[in-house]
Amino acid sequence: MSDKIVAHIEANQKKYVDRLAEAVGIPSVSGDASYRHHVFEMADWLANEFTKVGAQVTKRPLGKQEIQGETIDLPPALLGQIGNDPAKKTILVYGHFDVQPALKSDGWDSEPFKLVHDEATGRLYGRGSTDDKGPILGWLHVLEAHKELGLDLPVNLKFVFEGMEESGSEGLEELVVSEKNGFLAGVDAVCISDNYWLGTTKPCITHGLRGCAYFYLTVSGPARDLHSGVFGGVVHEPMTDLISIMSRLVTPEGKILIPGINEQVAPLTDAEREVYNVMDFSLEDINSATGSKTTISDDKVSMLMSRMRYPSLSLHGIEGAFAEPGAKTVIPAKVTGKFSIRMVPDMDGQKVIDAVKAYVEDEFKKLGSRNTIEFKHDSPGLPWVADPNVSAQAYQHWNYEAAFRATEKVYGVRPDLTREGGSIPITLTFADTLNCNVLLLPMGRSDDGAHSTNEKIDLSNYIKGTQLLGTYLYEVASA
Repeated sequence: MSDKIVAHIEANQKKYVDRLAEAVGIPSVSGDASYRHHVFEMADWLANEFTKVGAQVTKRPLGKQEIQGETIDLPPALLGQIGNDPAKKTILVYGHFDVQPALKSDGWDSEPFKLVHDEATGRLYGRGSTDDKGPILGWLHVLEAHKELGLDLPVNLKFVFEGMEESGSEGLEELVVSEKNGFLAGVDAVCISDNYWLGTTKPCITHGLRGCAYFYLTVSGPARDLHSGVFGGVVHEPMTDLISIMSRLVTPEGKILIPGINEQVAPLTDAEREVYNVMDFSLEDINSATGSKTTISDDKVSMLMSRMRYPSLSLHGIEGAFAEPGAKTVIPAKVTGKFSIRMVPDMDGQKVIDAVKAYVEDEFKKLGSRNTIEFKHDSPGLPWVADPNVSAQAYQHWNYEAAFRATEKVYGVRPDLTREGGSIPITLTFADTLNCNVLLLPMGRSDDGAHSTNEKIDLSNYIKGTQLLGTYLYEVASA
């Protein structure tokens, strides 16, 4: 029966592209208070679209938050369901409808919130096209295909879609825990499509994610910005102190210098190393994704493990510094440096925070500066792994085997089993709270540029990825 669904999806490509254009056209940036109303708009749009195809959808408020000096409402989570047959398995799918900020002036070749279909390359450019509006619409199109063909779903389907994933999933964990014995009761397994292939040609299934801890270091000194011609060499400068501290966090080779971080990582086993050896991957995949040849190592396995199983520390920006074109000889009175640590399984979020705080404060004392430093952090998104001791050849849980078989049917190849370098904070909550198996079934490719300029999804991935989601449900039913 899934063959009919696959054919129906193939025949409706234009409609699906047009719908993606509608979704991309809503600038649902969650991290900017001035855009928050668009996240609500996106929630309304999705709720309406899923209701049309037969899902029962409720919008659940998640409370308020402080952002940019304002107290504003969090966007609602969408809880949806279609089917309640006790003879069928129940699959929970998750996605998010908020996006990262984007301006054409950031370096986009086109307006980021207007979908551009480059027919020569088959690419669909627009913010949210691959992260995560395209995959959410994949589930919508699977439901729509069943309705239009008059077919029953092979499983019961529940979904949780949120509008704050790009901003820490505020409020969602509490909702999931509170609905354990309510809306989420009876879930047999979870499927998330919010990540990417390891490369650009071979699909994968993902069984682990790194977590993320985000930090802010604010160095304050003078009461106001100063003229460097008058005060340069006279006062301790906040920018100088901040750069000194941030330069002591990580080396250019990626080595984290903070004691107590790397010590938390589990030792590598021979069986686990073999998983990385057999992955279909080359350094050219990274070079293609970055548009450069700047990898720290030329060794494939080292690069894969650096991305998947080891922590990393990245410097992200300095708030309060002069960043416009041209020269300005100002000494900033206060600057805030931002950085994050990607955590891996076996690492403890609180231990990471404590280690960073102790190290930063100790290094600042060594400067002998009369400025002050303030340390802040966001709540860490924790890492997740379904099974760290998995074989390179198989994963025995029926949920994973269903995903393997579905991928083979749609793409004609058995996918790689990977861990992902990025973070989806709610994944571990689903696994622990619902006590069920979780997998990630990606739609997009490694070069999609999520969070970057010119984010895209290839039309072939958008369509075949939708076919994959539908086929997966049939494989689950027969597992």
